[in-house]
Amino acid sequence: MSTELESTRRALRDAVAQAERAAELARLLDAAEAKLAAAEQSAGEARSLAERLSEVEERLEAEQAAADKLRKELAEQRFQAEVANWKLSSIKVARWNRLGDAIKSGKSNPVRLAKGLRGAAKPVKRPIAPKRKPPAAAKAKDERPGAAYQATSTTRTLGGASFKLKPFRVPTGPNTRPHLTAAVIADPHAEALLRYEWRQTTGFTPRDFARVLPLEVPHLLVVESVTQGPWAEEITGEPGEGLKTLLAWCAERGIRTVFWHTQGDVAAYAAAAELFEHRFTTDLTVAWPRLQFGVQPRVHNPLPLSGGRIDRVLTLDQLLPGHLTYPDVLTSYRWAAAVDCPPGTPQWRLAELAACGTPIGTEADTRRAHVALRRAYQMGTMTERVDELLDAIGLPSARATLNTSVLLPIMDPYLMEHALAQVAKQSGVDQLIVIGPPESELRARDVLPDVEIVYRRPHPAMTEGAMLDAGIDLCEADLVAVMDPRDVYGPHYLSDLRRAFLFSTADIVGKAAFYAHLRKPQATLLKQPEAEYTYLPEIAGATLLARRNTLREIGFADLTDGWDEVLMRQCRTDGIKVFSADRFGYVRVRDEDRWLLGAAHLVEYGSAEPHALI
Repeated sequence: MSTELESTRRALRDAVAQAERAAELARLLDAAEAKLAAAEQSAGEARSLAERLSEVEERLEAEQAAADKLRKELAEQRFQAEVANWKLSSIKVARWNRLGDAIKSGKSNPVRLAKGLRGAAKPVKRPIAPKRKPPAAAKAKDERPGAAYQATSTTRTLGGASFKLKPFRVPTGPNTRPHLTAAVIADPHAEALLRYEWRQTTGFTPRDFARVLPLEVPHLLVVESVTQGPWAEEITGEPGEGLKTLLAWCAERGIRTVFWHTQGDVAAYAAAAELFEHRFTTDLTVAWPRLQFGVQPRVHNPLPLSGGRIDRVLTLDQLLPGHLTYPDVLTSYRWAAAVDCPPGTPQWRLAELAACGTPIGTEADTRRAHVALRRAYQMGTMTERVDELLDAIGLPSARATLNTSVLLPIMDPYLMEHALAQVAKQSGVDQLIVIGPPESELRARDVLPDVEIVYRRPHPAMTEGAMLDAGIDLCEADLVAVMDPRDVYGPHYLSDLRRAFLFSTADIVGKAAFYAHLRKPQATLLKQPEAEYTYLPEIAGATLLARRNTLREIGFADLTDGWDEVLMRQCRTDGIKVFSADRFGYVRVRDEDRWLLGAAHLVEYGSAEPHALI
């Protein structure tokens, strides 16, 4: 009896389990059918959108054809008008017409008649017949960042006097992340900061985004708290239908959506912001993740205006009158000798001024300006801000790096400790290639424990150039620096020099303007102070920082003295750009140097380090 009861219980348990599995299968089947129905609906919507897109493309082609036809008709009408004017001018200068005019005007005055007939008898040059010109073709839009974003105001007024400026040329690239596309709704300032960080689509409106964005579907949508333009009403107060439709369009395609609050009362944008996947703010009082403004190296940099700076200290109101567009603001940033900013000036404005190398204060102090420039970049660039944004929303922020390998040839064992100490000061060194005496390997590992050390022992007869040429193939970082064991390098030397790769288009960066110290006369000299922040034929070899692939292609000459001169000549031959950065952070040290004495300015008799190492 107990056996039958147990068997019955087991059968009941199995039946219950099977019923549960059947219920689960039924639930899964229902879910699958629901997903299939949703997929069919989405497919139907996709087909409908494809049909609409095809219709829009056909209409666009028709409009383009109509525009071409109108251009041809307009060109023909202009030509016919020119022909008619030519015929009229030809009739007016014809001799018979001029004789008739003379007779008519002088029929009652013999003297006037005689003069008119003499004038009509003189030959007159006939007008040239017009030629038919082809209709002007529609100009292709240049999609490079900054291509249509240039300064327009070339004059400034101070105290009634007018000054003509040569505008700062806004660069057209390159992009930091060419693999990434972003649709951006922003005011001109934020748009300028972001345009070099990715391929950027702007200018679309609530009415045409469905036509514009599919041309290159973005990976993310970034909407700033704009105060003007077609999207301002969509994002303030109750969200507009255009914004809702845009966000739905992004959701269907898996496009990340970001709202960036940078200005105005956050409460005015709160309802719209809730519709976005991610929200960021520059306001410290708002409980959203922070995304502050940063300097944009492409436009906030110390590259000077071609006309130089005016020799005046200006107030911020004098420097930036209200009518300027942002490209004109970038020109003004570089114009004044110094800018006296009032208390309460936004931090981002101060950082942008400092990043352009403009002294902030009542004096044109170049040393303080250089320190302020360095701090502006240390506070964060827009590239670093976008890294933070992409990491937060789950998109890859891959981009080129400024990792650095240092080539250190030590020909004199007595200079080993000094040379390694100069490298140890630097930040951002990933690899050190030491070519020198055997004891330098262990010593380098002690002095630089966190840096990869690669050691090679040189042949006794190797020149400095041969040592560098042997070391270049061992370098693994994107940038390669050459440091001279005899010289002095400040702690910011490499970080300052690397910065030039963020805003210049050079493959080799270094210093043509630098301080030097001669031990025997105890003289401190300054060479070529006018050579800062400019492209030049050559820089000092001991300050060379170059892209690794460029150095590998050029190589180093088998010389101890003059290898850098040969390398610079090769750069000129091959068309390789060389850029001279600032004068600070480096001191060339020699016992004596007649060439320097004749080519540099005497600063004082004493140490060079207080002047150079800031």
